Amino acid sequence: MNYKKMDSQDISYIKSVISPERVLTGEGISEDYGHDELGGVFSMPEVLVKIMNTEEAAGIMSYASEKKIPVVVRGAGTGLVGGAVAVHGGIMLDTTAMNRILELDRENLTVTVEPGVLLMDLAAYVEENNLFYPPDPGEKSATIGGNISTNAGGMRAVKYGVTRDYVRGLTVVVPSGDVVKLGGKVVKNSSGYSLLNLMIGSEGTLGIITEAVLKLLPLPSRTLSLLVPFETMEAAIESVPRIIEAQVQATAIEFMERNTIMFAEDYLGKRFPDTGSNAYILMTFDGNSREEVDRNYGRAADLCLELGAKDVFLVDTEERRQSVWNARGAFLEAIKASTTEMDECDVVVPRSHVAEFIKYTHELAEASGMRIPSFGHAGDGNLHIYLCRDDMDQGTWEYKKQDVFEKMYEKARDFGGLVSGEHGIGYAKRMYLDEQCGPCQMRLMEGIKKAFDPHCILNPGKVVALYGR
Repeated sequence: MNYKKMDSQDISYIKSVISPERVLTGEGISEDYGHDELGGVFSMPEVLVKIMNTEEAAGIMSYASEKKIPVVVRGAGTGLVGGAVAVHGGIMLDTTAMNRILELDRENLTVTVEPGVLLMDLAAYVEENNLFYPPDPGEKSATIGGNISTNAGGMRAVKYGVTRDYVRGLTVVVPSGDVVKLGGKVVKNSSGYSLLNLMIGSEGTLGIITEAVLKLLPLPSRTLSLLVPFETMEAAIESVPRIIEAQVQATAIEFMERNTIMFAEDYLGKRFPDTGSNAYILMTFDGNSREEVDRNYGRAADLCLELGAKDVFLVDTEERRQSVWNARGAFLEAIKASTTEMDECDVVVPRSHVAEFIKYTHELAEASGMRIPSFGHAGDGNLHIYLCRDDMDQGTWEYKKQDVFEKMYEKARDFGGLVSGEHGIGYAKRMYLDEQCGPCQMRLMEGIKKAFDPHCILNPGKVVALYGR
């Protein structure tokens, strides 16, 4: 695509419609805007605009559409696949100042927010009002707009589902600059094609989310966790389908390996309650009565011991809760701090194949001489597997990384899995999506992209690469 390089006239126009102090260029743009959390994809925008409302987003998109200037939308920049990186330069719209909670509707059990609201702030706000927003991605400083754009999942997905299940309505600026309202506060909707669901998980390639109506639930009155050590990772993960089959209604079922826990201990400078076993399952239970929660966790504990668990630790004090969950929340940063560079595989496989897949990553680590720690959501099959560069030279790292990625995604396909469970495709994982989906599905996705964005100016080069086909 022949995108327009921005010139002084373009910048002058933007400063005429946006307060000049919110329009940054050149060295005025921090290098942080050139990459996301992992940093493997780097490219700087030509202009950074800190937008404040829907009207500003619409005005910028209308101008960009007319001039054929690429536009990328960015929230907190916590992505892991280069999804919010301006790989073709152009305009970056920073939505972090659009961070207002606009309405709490108790009658309809919804909350209306702007896209820059942080997940942790939303969770705290609704809990103060005795309500509950269930999606629980690991990065609590991510924005709601980013969560919706990637259909983020998180630890509570095994019981409550993912972000898509809690989005009732969206206000969206499409690439032409038009503003559309999709869905609303209604519970049911069979009114034509679901453009709302197309927008969720589209990674900012189809429209700019400027407002969201989110579904809430009553806040569970009791929550409790179990930390269960096993001798081997295989034994730990193989217990998960049995736990789910027993219908104990766990809110979260996480798996972790000892070496990952040790990274978190070093990173946080705090001790984990137990590090004497090779693998652990962490389960959470919630409910509205002590009897309900106690019954479910008791059945789960007994079953784990029957299946070979070494012990069952009750995480029922604030000290233990902080120790366990702070470590779990720090796994990504801890692994990142342990190596010179890393990349991630966010694959999802059927739960029945989780143990086989993790065992396969151990085999790959041994064969390649590469360190490959992992953790993830055993309850829904979404695995977070990290390739660590350590002391490899650049050429060796790139070759081995590519080889290991290809083998992991091929194994996932063999198991009936998919490229991404919650982090998305972005720029970094496009080739694996193409290999997985095949020509027909890719043509359908490209057709959707063309229908929304005929000039391919909104977050170009992500998910589908029209100009490269």
